[in-house]
Amino acid sequence: MIQDTSTINTAADANAVNRTLNLDALRSFVAICETRSFRRAAKQVHKSPSAVSLQIGKLETLLGVRLLDRDARHVALTDQGGMLLGQARRILGLHDETVALFHRSPLAGRLSLYAPHDLGVTLVPGLLRRLSERHPDVQVDVRLGTSEIVKQGLTDGTANLALFNDVGASDVPAHDLYSEPLKWLVLDGGRAAQQDPLPLAVAEVKCAWRDAALTALQAAARAYRIAYSSDTSMGQIAALRADLAIAALPVSLADRDLVEAPLHHNLPQLPLTHIRIADDGSALAKAFVALVAADTGSGAVSPVP
Repeated sequence: MIQDTSTINTAADANAVNRTLNLDALRSFVAICETRSFRRAAKQVHKSPSAVSLQIGKLETLLGVRLLDRDARHVALTDQGGMLLGQARRILGLHDETVALFHRSPLAGRLSLYAPHDLGVTLVPGLLRRLSERHPDVQVDVRLGTSEIVKQGLTDGTANLALFNDVGASDVPAHDLYSEPLKWLVLDGGRAAQQDPLPLAVAEVKCAWRDAALTALQAAARAYRIAYSSDTSMGQIAALRADLAIAALPVSLADRDLVEAPLHHNLPQLPLTHIRIADDGSALAKAFVALVAADTGSGAVSPVP
């Protein structure tokens, strides 16, 4: 007896098609992992947050696993999500590399980018990876340093581009990429915020976040002491996790252990922090800024006076 396998093969083929990964969904997934925010990821991939959320839901259904743990404020990778992240980057990289073979970017040259340590760890690597995939003939040399060194590099001509955090009006001509609130972060259940004077974890002198924190406390006549000083937010976060201090940091750095200080501590309100990029006016640097703006979802770039 000969079995008719046409129906079986048709069903198998349909299942195989249904298991095909969507490149746009993978790109949205990687953007969420890198920005730690559905909102910023949506801007980066030029979709609405609800559309991105729907993409992730379909991706999770397709793979049969939960990729992200998320609540109103936090996004974290599950173990399965971590497995997919590496694969997704390889798939997207190969895709972009293949497209570049047939649509070679006209941009070519070498740039020097200065950035603070925090952005050098969070924003810069993913940004440069994506730009190198799309524009392989552009070489970018990166130097990480304090905010003062970053801006000085642009002033003395050693940097073509300066990426930096800022609060309030910029003191150099620059372009806004995105903004987020500064918040007082504390260890969940910790006691540091109950101390008097208030123990602070801050970055170096002339850091915009440090200046914002001290200005707010002084205006509120709140006593404080510098309990922990670090050149990077990673050092400040370490102090918070040990309940040695509190810190004024971007709300995106909050997680399940580090939370916004409860209202009963009566801490003063903090301003927005802005991520900005400045260029030296060269054609290649300006082209780079436009690409960064599109990649971070800030759209058309107009200088901040």
